Amino acid sequence: MKIHKEGRSTILIVIMTMAVILTVIISFSLYNFWLLSLFILLTIFLLLQTLMFFRIPNRDILIRDDGIIAPADGRVVMIEEVVVNEFLQEKMLQVSIFMNLFNVHVNWYPCGGDIIYYKYHAGEKMVAWHPKSSEKNEHTTIFLKKGKHVIGVRQIAGLIARRVVCKARTGKQVLQGSEMGIIKLGSRVDVLLPLDAQVIVKKGQKVWGCETLLAVLR
Repeated sequence: MKIHKEGRSTILIVIMTMAVILTVIISFSLYNFWLLSLFILLTIFLLLQTLMFFRIPNRDILIRDDGIIAPADGRVVMIEEVVVNEFLQEKMLQVSIFMNLFNVHVNWYPCGGDIIYYKYHAGEKMVAWHPKSSEKNEHTTIFLKKGKHVIGVRQIAGLIARRVVCKARTGKQVLQGSEMGIIKLGSRVDVLLPLDAQVIVKKGQKVWGCETLLAVLR
């Protein structure tokens, strides 16, 4: 397991902030055993939580030519037909995965292929499970060409999330399970599938990035 480079500055900020608070406690003679013990426990918790949040876990990538794998850890909160108005103007199946603060927030490509569209959208900070967050919140949109199929992926910032980082670039060829990017703090990833795709997961199901099969292409 490694720590994502996007988390290094955040980890440093946590350490420096706690060091400053500890200095203030000691300097102003606010020290007492219970206060210091509580502060140390809080520091350890925040540091461990930050490290867990930005970790890059070792995963056994499920490689399947007709398969779409989970691009993120989390829980399936939506499976329904939607009208896509960006790049494509057609109906697709949307599978949405919500990531809470305790999930890994690295994202992976759900399939291999050529990136035929990529765009970053600045936006609002609605809760990630809100139906309109896909359009209103800060997000990225990616469309991959895989054989005769076009697959879409959206990284969506949530109420707390403040930054979406994406490695995608139009014209780039990517492998299934390779890193797509990361979303800092609570967030959501949408996968857009052809209408005839066979969705394997169920709403409410917990999924693991790179390892859970979301759908099969026909």
